[in-house]
Parts: sequence; C-alpha cells; structure tokens
Amino acid sequence: MSIKTVSFGCRLNTLENEKIASMLADSINSAIIVNTCSVTAEAERQSAQMVRKLSRKNPNVVIFVTGCGATRNSDLFSRIDNVIVIDNFHKLDKKTYLTQLKNIDMCGNNCQIYGIDEQKNKLSKQYIQVQNGCNHNCTYCVTRLLRGKSVSFDYDEILYYAKQAVKNGFYEIVLTGVDTASYFTQINGKNIFLADLCKKLLDDVPEIRHLRLSSVDPASREVPKIIELMKQDNRLMPHLHLSMQSGSDTILKSMLRRHDSEMLRNIIRLADGKVSFSADIICGFPGETEELFSETTVLVKELNLIHIHAFPFSPRPDTSAFSMKNQINREISKKRVKIINNIANMNKQEFMSKQIGNTVSVLVEENNIGRTPDDIDIFINNAELPNKTICNVKIIDIKDGMFVGQKIG
Repeated sequence: MSIKTVSFGCRLNTLENEKIASMLADSINSAIIVNTCSVTAEAERQSAQMVRKLSRKNPNVVIFVTGCGATRNSDLFSRIDNVIVIDNFHKLDKKTYLTQLKNIDMCGNNCQIYGIDEQKNKLSKQYIQVQNGCNHNCTYCVTRLLRGKSVSFDYDEILYYAKQAVKNGFYEIVLTGVDTASYFTQINGKNIFLADLCKKLLDDVPEIRHLRLSSVDPASREVPKIIELMKQDNRLMPHLHLSMQSGSDTILKSMLRRHDSEMLRNIIRLADGKVSFSADIICGFPGETEELFSETTVLVKELNLIHIHAFPFSPRPDTSAFSMKNQINREISKKRVKIINNIANMNKQEFMSKQIGNTVSVLVEENNIGRTPDDIDIFINNAELPNKTICNVKIIDIKDGMFVGQKIG
C-alpha cells in the first residue's frame, strides 16, 4: 500500500485522514489524500497550492481532495489534473471513493509518491474525535455550513479508540470535535453529556493518566461541570481552551455568540485558580472600533489567559459577516493580533513565575521536552526520557519561554 496524506487546518482533518487511509487500504494501492481547510481565505489558498504541487509531481497518482475547502469550492480543485473531489458529507464513505475512481485512469500498482515529507508520527498523545458539525449560527463561521449539523459519536466507538490508544502506549488522550461541548448521546436511556463522557472514560479506562479537551464553547452548560470534575480527578488536565472570539459584548452580539463577558468572568471565578485558560480571539471583526477592541484587551488581562490563538478576521463567502458594514482594514487587524498576543505572553510569564517550585505530572513529547498540565512546554534536564513517558517533574526555572524541570523519582 502507498497511501499518503496531507492535512490542513484543524486536528479533525488529521484524524479523518487516518480513517480514510485505513478505510481504503485494502482497495487502493496508490493514492494521495489531501484534507483541506476553509476557515480563512489563506487556508483555502494554501490547500489549493499544495494540491497543484502534488499533481505536478505525481501525474500518475490519484489525489483525493476532501475537507472544508473542497466542499466550499469544489471547482477550484476539480480543475487540477488527477484530482477527485470528495465533499465533507461523503469523506468517510468508501463506496464514494471507489465509484469516483472508476472515472479516472491512474496508477494501478504501488507508485512512488513525491512531494510529501516522510515524517514519522511523533505525537505522544492520542486525539479522539467525539463529535462533528455544529448547530449554532455564528455570523463569521463557514465551517458550520461545510460540516453540517452536530453529530455525536457513540460511546462504544470512543471507548474502543481510547482502549486502543493505551494499548499502543498513549496514556494522554485529547477529546476533540467541531463543537466538542455539544457532545450528547444516550446509554441505556441515560443522557450522556461532555462532562459525563469524561468521567465515564476515566472510570472505564483506568490506564488513562491524562485526559484533555480541545476548544470548548464558554456558553455551554458543560463548562462548570467540567471544571468541577477537574477539581475532583487530577487525571483530567486542569486547562481549558475557550472559543471566546472577543471580549466586547457588542462584538459578541454581532457575532451571534451565545456568551458575554460576564459569563467568561464567572467561569474564571468558578475555577478559583485551580484551572488555567487559553482562548481564540478574532481581531478586526466588522465594526470593531479601537474602543471595542480595548474591551477585549482589558478582559484578556483580567481573565489571566495564558495563551491566545489570535488571528485577523477573514470574511468568508456565504456568511453574514462577509457583507457586514464597517469592515476593518486587514493591516489594522494584524496589528491587533500582535497586541493581544503580547498581553497573553505577559499573562503567561506572570503565571509561570508563580509555578516555580511546584511538582507536576508531565507528558514527555520529544527531545526531553514535555507538556505540563497547564499545556506549557517544560525541558527536563536531569534524565533521558523516551516519548510518551508521563512522570512527575519539579519546576525549577524558566528559560526561553519554557519551564525547566527535574524528574522526581
């Protein structure tokens, strides 16, 4: 088998590529799978650029192009030689791939594939998708249109992947989805929400030593329950990434977000210093004046967010925000990204300085660099440790933006 994959955008695309490659392994000898992104215009452009490059380098190999970019703009990709476009709604349907393959004359045997870096998967944690799609109506978001309504995966499927993870030596698991906080299923007639899922996994797979969550919606009723579970079970890592997007109530309302600044403050109060937080921020949303932007900077300082994934607003066709009045110049948006990131860096430095002397459970990822429970890099300087190792480490210093620590025991 020679099936190579390339992923753009979110972690879900990488997970889905793994599933697609496995699904096709017994039916196709040679293929490239490119899972595209459309969250911004730049992400879509990069996806198309890569597909053109791979087509030139591999004229005899079929390239399956799927994901949000291919779903939103199939014509862009279908014009490229030896490309078959598979939209998001059929990306895990094996029959669709095989049916489309009949219409294209490609390499039937194992072909050498060029243009894809052969790198071993160095991840020390296992990501598991628990949900897909979104039922909300945020005015800027094209992903919800391209992935459809929220669908939660059965618990038995998630449990299977969790058990496989620990069997393969992954003792840290990250639960992810498009709108992870909306997870809902039933087991024997009992409602299971995200916090219930976390607790059940920790109970049913005691070998899990670290369990993390990807981004969560701060408006979800599950957030307080998750924070309480973090306080009760130290295997659920005490860090949450909030899809905050703005600190201005005016902008949040224009985005049709379901939370406001006071809800964010309440989450921090509930955590009571026992959970750390990071967030997504969109800079330069239509109508974001300097005054409204300053409301975001003030709130980021107040909440002590230790990391910000900030990016300039990118108007996406078919969204309400695309045609909103008072669009912000992109250069202004980029400057605001730098301002927000600088504030987050100062928050992080202050937070880290208070951790010196603490002993924490660390997952070693590569070259003796690991991740603390608060999702901060730490270099372990007194022992050579293989990837995937989880050990107790005492924080002794800060250097080059990361902790320095020593393994205990």
